[in-house]
Amino acid sequence: MSGRFAEVTERIETVHKLGAVISAMRGIAASRVQEAHQHLDSIRTYADTIGAAIGEALALLPHPEADAGTDTDGGRNVLIVFTAEQGFAGSFSEKTLAAAAPLRQASSDLFLIGDRGLFVADEQQIPVAWSTPMIAHPAQTAALATRITEQIYDRVANSRTTRVTAIHALPGGGDQMRVVIKHLVPFDYDRFPLATTRVQPRITLPPARLLEQLVEEHIFAELGEAIIQSFAAENEARMRAMIAAQDNTDASLQELIGTSRRLRQDDITEEIIELATASLM
Repeated sequence: MSGRFAEVTERIETVHKLGAVISAMRGIAASRVQEAHQHLDSIRTYADTIGAAIGEALALLPHPEADAGTDTDGGRNVLIVFTAEQGFAGSFSEKTLAAAAPLRQASSDLFLIGDRGLFVADEQQIPVAWSTPMIAHPAQTAALATRITEQIYDRVANSRTTRVTAIHALPGGGDQMRVVIKHLVPFDYDRFPLATTRVQPRITLPPARLLEQLVEEHIFAELGEAIIQSFAAENEARMRAMIAAQDNTDASLQELIGTSRRLRQDDITEEIIELATASLM
């Protein structure tokens, strides 16, 4: 009986250590969510500034609707799917890949962001045209957005790619994870009202070229926002997973403590019986 008691005591100590690890992981995830939201505000301010400049550049074109249009007939579609980079995030990657499933066609190329998602895609035999790791810290957002945009423009320049769609999770969804589908190319110019100022801005580039560069910057900002939102949502999913793990750990710990008390009581009872029996001999 004492051997069993020692085994249960050792398991209690192990569960205590596991609980400390779970608590630390939950704290790290919460800190990353908070940091992501701080970066998100900066990215949105940048995107709004570029958007206002696009409205001014459109006003400089003689026929903005005709000059800004893009032919998308017969082209390929690049799907950029943002998944988890690290584990303990529940079914985060599976859900984002499931949201992209209705868009996958023979003319689609899947760009997968996140190593965990790449593992899931391999399990589900989903072909991946290009992949790269997801960020582990918000400061890495610009570098990742640059890698993605380089791949996009390379595809647009060297193939028949005419559509680009981003699929990523949104933070703040509670227990129900929300996934958004955002069309990046063809670019939606209707989102930006034409500038109405009578004083035209001073420019050093032809209006069409200026507009082209501004559009590239806005797509870069949209990718940065998608990266940060997915990063925050991934860490929220990790927080939920750690809360569930903590609840299970607490339940297991209480059960083990109860078992150890019963075993200890049985050990004491056996010792008393042995002492009483010995005194009668």
